[in-house]
Amino acid sequence: MSVKRKEQTAGANSRSVLIVDDEEDILELIELTLLRMGLDVDRATTVKMAIEKVQSGNYDLCLTDMRLPDGEGLQLVQFISDNLSDLPVAVITAHGNTENAVAALKAGAFDYLAKPVSLEQLRTLVKSALSLPQATAAKAATGHALLGESGAIQQVRELIEKLARSEAPVHISGESGSGKELAARLIHEKSARRSQPFMPVNCGAIPENLMESEFFGYRKGAFTGADADRDGFFQAANTGTLFLDEVADLPLAMQVKLLRAIQEKKVRKVGSTQEEPVDVRIISATHQKLGECVEAGKFRHDLYYRLNVIELRMPALREMREDIPQFVSALLDKLARNAGTKKPDVVSEALAELERYDFPGNVRELENVLERAMALCSDARITAGDLQLTPHDLPEQVVATGGDSKAPLQDYLDRVEKEAILEALEKTRYNRTAAAKLLGITFRSMRYRMERLGLN
Repeated sequence: MSVKRKEQTAGANSRSVLIVDDEEDILELIELTLLRMGLDVDRATTVKMAIEKVQSGNYDLCLTDMRLPDGEGLQLVQFISDNLSDLPVAVITAHGNTENAVAALKAGAFDYLAKPVSLEQLRTLVKSALSLPQATAAKAATGHALLGESGAIQQVRELIEKLARSEAPVHISGESGSGKELAARLIHEKSARRSQPFMPVNCGAIPENLMESEFFGYRKGAFTGADADRDGFFQAANTGTLFLDEVADLPLAMQVKLLRAIQEKKVRKVGSTQEEPVDVRIISATHQKLGECVEAGKFRHDLYYRLNVIELRMPALREMREDIPQFVSALLDKLARNAGTKKPDVVSEALAELERYDFPGNVRELENVLERAMALCSDARITAGDLQLTPHDLPEQVVATGGDSKAPLQDYLDRVEKEAILEALEKTRYNRTAAAKLLGITFRSMRYRMERLGLN
């Protein structure tokens, strides 16, 4: 067969693919498919030959078998990942050999194909890989951003850049409010799928009896009320990214169906006898520890293995305290813009208080604290009193008294605050302005606290 090699091509804008395999029939099949897509094709039959070619050539994609005469395709994946990070490399694995596929994705492979090779999946993979933005363009081409300059958030940014150049399933872990969905959106926006749908799904918010129809869609007449065909989340996210938030909340029965959809890349609508192909990248997230859910029997090990190919951990806000001033400024900009008011200043004592606080609710809690403070502050100036933060350490009497220590913390704090306000009011003969001054808070804050505690 006459092969159109890259060096013979005159077109300056032609795209070139290196295929690495020692089986002639596989090479012929893939090569013919790629040529029909208008691509230039080059061949290699060993790891050594492939490394020499990628070092001296200028390829847009490398497609390699996992078993080669002089080694493993994984060696080539690792070499490209370490030395040619802009070159996407995909692997061909034996049918059902999930371990090899996962190992390749962890090593930096863009995606994988299982034997026997599906030409439809091959074409989809190639189009996706050739749509990847250049690394420099990817860094700028997004409407979202992760704030902060701390080491923890810098590591997250670097990993997002790498993950965006892959089709590997990603599991994002982290506490509530730490920005897991934002990270998922960034991965999508920097990827080859950036112009396709991003479909976020809160798995914990869907009633169990509706899950199958919500995820996979249904046919008209499938059940009472199904008066027309409807697509599910998988079809809506087709060619794009499906973000499964709080994935640990999925019931076991749904986990089985989700695993099959991910493995087969096909779904069957409720009421249908036919499966339809879907091309989605899966990103999942949960605030729970997924490994512990597996050990407890609440989450299937095989699904965990498929979803948690690469883990991205979002740091808690208390792990990057030096970034809190930047978060405060950006959030106040946003809140003032949404409210149509002037951005308030934050006094140094208030900022210091924010930097000391642990923020169990992370950035989401910080935004709520600032929104409340904006409502309570006077003269567009936020003081420590306006923040109304929970004390960091329990008073000694809470620790000392067995009975009180069992009571909820908020009840205890409310009781202490109520007593302090009543004492101040008695001292000032119920002059609220004078009582607020005595307590070191604004009159507006005093009024808010009295309403919350039922003292009006």
